[in-house]
Amino acid sequence: MTPLYVYWNVNHEIVHLWGNFGIRWYSLLFVSGFIIGYFIFRWFVRREGVKESILDPLLYTLLIATIVGARLGHCIFYEPEDYFTSWAGFWEIFKPWHGGLASHGGAIALVLAMIWFARRYGRKHGFDVWWIFDRLVITVCFAGALIRFGNLFNSEIYGAVTDLPWGFYFPRDTAYDGMPHHPTQLYEAFGYILLGLALLWLYAKKLPQLKRGTIFGIFLIFLFGLRFVIEFVKNDQVDFEAGMALNMGQLLSIPFILAGAVILWWSLRYGKPAPADPPVVESGPKKKDATHYAKPLSD
Repeated sequence: MTPLYVYWNVNHEIVHLWGNFGIRWYSLLFVSGFIIGYFIFRWFVRREGVKESILDPLLYTLLIATIVGARLGHCIFYEPEDYFTSWAGFWEIFKPWHGGLASHGGAIALVLAMIWFARRYGRKHGFDVWWIFDRLVITVCFAGALIRFGNLFNSEIYGAVTDLPWGFYFPRDTAYDGMPHHPTQLYEAFGYILLGLALLWLYAKKLPQLKRGTIFGIFLIFLFGLRFVIEFVKNDQVDFEAGMALNMGQLLSIPFILAGAVILWWSLRYGKPAPADPPVVESGPKKKDATHYAKPLSD
């Protein structure tokens, strides 16, 4: 088979502005994921009669949770010695534009944020946290794919050396060894897109038959299962992973896969119907008309 190696020498910036500032492909794709997710979720709430007023606070909550969680996940799981052993390193935590985001940290933060969001907005709008999870993970698939395309434009998080005909050269990476590598960014991106389309079809065609938590459980099993498998051909992200039977990405994926299996079992056995409930109307004691208390006029 004739090699079809790709010489990936694409500039990570779309346009350079001044100094160290410019508009990067990664940033554009990252933001695009939230925009696309917003419109998909708007279709969900319109289809099920949930008020669209939840969309803006949901978007803000997701954006903050994703950035904060992914940044902390990288700092805690991958390079704690760089960020927690000096004040200079600690302040670097607050500079995510310097690089370093971990999807597992973002996933944990999203779960916690959505639990809060459901408690804050769910009861009066007819949904619970499982309802949110089932729909949110569909948007996450497409947003995650765009982020992996962003990693490709950054020439980062690629795989091990390969002699397969679709290997990529990454000359813009300062640590590049001059050999063709697995484009694991594309493996993950296309896998996420396929999973997102499958879950979207399940939602669109089978919603009345589904239980809450079913889509979420399937998502956890397949997305992190895919991540676990691809990690076998991905380069180590940090030095301490060298020689490990399972790297940090795989070790962090296992709990999500197990959680997905438990959630799927619970959903199929005990889950509520998947569609949103009619909103709960708050009712208090009816105010009596003032004339009720008026004494009859005497003759």
